[in-house]
Amino acid sequence: MRRVVITGIGAVSPNGIGRERFWEATRSGVSGVRRITRFDPSAYQVQVAGEVPDEFDENKYVEIKDRPHVSRAVPLAAASVAEAVADAGLDVKAMSRDELRGIGVIVGSGGGSMDFTEEQYRLYYAGLIKQCSVYTIPTGTIGTLASEVSMRFGFRGLSHIVSTGCTSSTDAMGYAYRNIQMGVLDTVVTGGVDSPIAPLILRGFQLMRIMSTSWNKEPTRASRPFSRDRDGFVIAEGSWFFVMEEMERAKARGANIYGEIAGYGSTCEAYHRVRLEECGEEPARAIGMCLKEGGIAPGDVQYIHYHGTSTELNDRIETRAVKLAFGDHAYKLAGSSLKSMIGHPQGACGAAGMAATLLAMRDGVVPPTINVDVPDPNCDLDYVPDIGRKLHIEHAIGNCIAFGSKNSAMLLRRV
Repeated sequence: MRRVVITGIGAVSPNGIGRERFWEATRSGVSGVRRITRFDPSAYQVQVAGEVPDEFDENKYVEIKDRPHVSRAVPLAAASVAEAVADAGLDVKAMSRDELRGIGVIVGSGGGSMDFTEEQYRLYYAGLIKQCSVYTIPTGTIGTLASEVSMRFGFRGLSHIVSTGCTSSTDAMGYAYRNIQMGVLDTVVTGGVDSPIAPLILRGFQLMRIMSTSWNKEPTRASRPFSRDRDGFVIAEGSWFFVMEEMERAKARGANIYGEIAGYGSTCEAYHRVRLEECGEEPARAIGMCLKEGGIAPGDVQYIHYHGTSTELNDRIETRAVKLAFGDHAYKLAGSSLKSMIGHPQGACGAAGMAATLLAMRDGVVPPTINVDVPDPNCDLDYVPDIGRKLHIEHAIGNCIAFGSKNSAMLLRRV
């Protein structure tokens, strides 16, 4: 099998626009959670979110005439893809049609353009517009996000979307990895984007009673994975993309390599629409599949990026799953949850964690999990609380868990 590496990273995050600003905030424990500004949240129990800062200029990535016809996810994705492609040193404008045919696009997104569909419905039925956008149907179709990326950059390889809830971007990256590994493509632009901060979406999650409602006056403290006083996740948006390449090809062109994808595992508990199975066996099995494919023992892993949503059930069961997967080494394993700083960007969360982990490997510093104020006896592993830590990483795991009993994990190796 061919080996697969990451050569470019792009990020548009609630705690920083651009790869290095995102990373500096993340390694320093800076939160991007704030009171919702996209609409008036006063009537909601949930009033905070991880919003991308106002300085983000959508018009830089989508022409003004097109803005009424695309979801917010499109400019978010375009910005991080542009950064990833530039970081990888790919001169797309100079490429021939045949060269562009060799670059695929695989996007992970949980909600796609749900925010756009909701807004069109609201404007039309409130009588604020005479007719919906002529692109209401194609834009509302989740696969359009991959098409938008392909069209904006001219990539003519496959253009696919993966939507498996919160595991979407991990699965998209896993799919990209397999395509390169098996020789279908040499290069894939892959990652995740979601922008679910909209009234109806917020109301739907609120009805499920899985969102934080206790910290509206202190937004930066709302997302608190593994802390005993956690009361739910914080909804968020963002976009994190990568250039993934066959390793020898990347080396031949002198590309900077952040790390190698060494394994991918995905399982399903076949248990419940939203609840996790208490035993934690299937998330543990997904991690085990990564270790087996990578040919390493549990003790060879130095760092894990947790799914860590800040919900009572998820954090407890994920901790149990890690103990099952790593045995005694679980207590020696450093791990953290980026969601403590940015909230939960739904299907893009795996890509967010991947970006943070690759940069942690590069700099030898793992980011903290902030707001772990009250120890939870059921969450008793090393979550790198509050302050980042120097750590040399040879192998790292990114873990994700989704609605519908889905579990996905990815193994990274230093090159």
